[in-house]
Amino acid sequence: MAFDLDGLVRDNVRRMVPYSSARGEFGGTARVYLDANENSFASPAVGEYSRYPDPRQNELKRRFAEVTRVDPNQIFVGNGSDEAIDLLIRIFCRPGIDNIIVCPPTYGMYEVAAELNDVSIRRVPLTPDFQLNVDALRDIVDEKTKLIFVCSPNNPTGNVIDRESILGIARWFDGMVIIDEAYIHFAGVASLTCELRQFPNLVVLQTFSKAWGMAGLRVGLAIAQTAVIDLFDKVKPPYNVSQPAQHLVLKALKLEKRVGETVSQIVNERERLRSLMADLSIVRKVYPSDANFLLVKVTTAKAIYKFLIDNGVVVRDRSNVEQCEECLRITVGTPSENRILIETLRRYEKSVVY
Repeated sequence: MAFDLDGLVRDNVRRMVPYSSARGEFGGTARVYLDANENSFASPAVGEYSRYPDPRQNELKRRFAEVTRVDPNQIFVGNGSDEAIDLLIRIFCRPGIDNIIVCPPTYGMYEVAAELNDVSIRRVPLTPDFQLNVDALRDIVDEKTKLIFVCSPNNPTGNVIDRESILGIARWFDGMVIIDEAYIHFAGVASLTCELRQFPNLVVLQTFSKAWGMAGLRVGLAIAQTAVIDLFDKVKPPYNVSQPAQHLVLKALKLEKRVGETVSQIVNERERLRSLMADLSIVRKVYPSDANFLLVKVTTAKAIYKFLIDNGVVVRDRSNVEQCEECLRITVGTPSENRILIETLRRYEKSVVY
């Protein structure tokens, strides 16, 4: 495949001059900053955050690069993975002309971002075992297909998508293949970031929301070849990640070992919860999971969902999603949270059995 990144990018993006801040141009550390019209006298409440954050997140990228063994120039830091999804569509897809491909059931923001940007959506459902239908993907791709989104481990099904199927698509597709690895830390498999050198059309998305336990900070990542990251930096807002978020993520990156310990606890609790769920008569199937949640097929999803809500337990009703009929998606909670969940389900079970 002769991949042509420059030819894939929208003409207006190729021509545009990005917003430039003096601090971004300077790139170093100064004694006095008088460039951005900040309040130099600071806020009495949050004085340490009176200045704008590093627009390039250089220290965060450097530290994350050490953890993941990629080059800092291969990293884009965004306001959650959702910003990266939106920017990918803006960079590569012409509104009203181009299309993307998604593989339902999958993460809903790919479609939301496409609709927001007036980009057509083509859907190639996963196979019954929740894997890619590669032949169907080949058949539906045309010259206006710019992006294929693959979530692995997949949300809401929880399973890892076959690695060779993904790489096979990247070999023949002349657009961008986006791999959303939000849940990769729970899967026990290697990230596809190690394939970036061989595949210039791969973009890997990750996040600090899941394994790192920092969902409230809204920090996500896109990892790709440097030329692709340059495009992200060209179109992103100048200060897209707040200083408190950068500060706390850097703090977390110094505690990488603890994150691994927490992931092990979650995986152990996931398997325990799976066993408890499988023993309930109202549960028809608990799907295998490589993530921090379970997809559970039940007898009457909407009724069980309502009972849980009425008793203060919130899960996700996925029964209206293709191939997830009568399914609930349940996050693995703490042992005490999972105990409340199981006790509530047992009360529902008794109410319909007796």
